[in-house]
Amino acid sequence: MGIKIWWTINIVWLFIFAAGAIFIGVREVDYAGVVQTPEVKMVSFIVLGIAFFIVALFQLILLIFIHFLKKGTTNNSVKRLS
Repeated sequence: MGIKIWWTINIVWLFIFAAGAIFIGVREVDYAGVVQTPEVKMVSFIVLGIAFFIVALFQLILLIFIHFLKKGTTNNSVKRLS
């Protein structure tokens, strides 16, 4: 059941980052009134990419943890039966 929740969370994160990328790509002026030049948009995409990398790294660590946790519980149940 842990993997299903993990996939659901990853899909939600994917939609959040896609919406952020679309928002950065189509906006002409940000909330401070600064005109979004290609250079400013590139910096915004880099910041979004760094955030994506941090979340992806955390999710990978979580996947490894879930995998070993699931593997450990199945090995314990097999040992008890034998």
